[in-house]
Amino acid sequence: MDKYKDQILKLTPIQYKVTQENETERPFSNEYNDEFRDGIYVDIVSKEVLFSSLDKFNAHCGWPSFTKPIDMDKITKKVDYSLTRSRIEVRSKDADSHLGHVFDDGPNGNLRYCINSASLEFIPKGDLVKRGFEEYLELFDKE
Repeated sequence: MDKYKDQILKLTPIQYKVTQENETERPFSNEYNDEFRDGIYVDIVSKEVLFSSLDKFNAHCGWPSFTKPIDMDKITKKVDYSLTRSRIEVRSKDADSHLGHVFDDGPNGNLRYCINSASLEFIPKGDLVKRGFEEYLELFDKE
C-alpha cells in the first residue's frame, strides 16, 4: 500500500510477515501476550487505534486477546480459508494489516479477538498525551 510504504519499510521481519503476508507469530513468545498495563494498542503500520487494555484478557492461548475493538469501524473481517476449517480474519481498515482472527469463545459469551503482537504497538496510558492520543484518556476515567 503506497500510502504506508515508508512505515512498511521500517517493519521488523516478523512484523512484515504478519501484517503484509498474513502469517502468525509464535504463541507465548511475543511482545504483548503478558502486557496488562493500562493503554491502547494501535496498528503498527497506520497507527490506527484498535484495542484498549480495558478489553484485554488472558485467554491462555499465547497471543493478546480482546473482547472487542475500541471502534468497530477501524477493522474489517473476512472469511479465511487458509486452514482446513474456515476462520474469521481481522484486518485494520485503513492499512489493511493482517491482525489475527476472531473467535466466539471469549469470556461471558463475548468474542475473542486473538491478535498478533507483531501487528500492534502498545501505547501506555501515561504516554497517550505525548503521543497525540489524548482523547483516549477518557476510556480510563470510566474505571
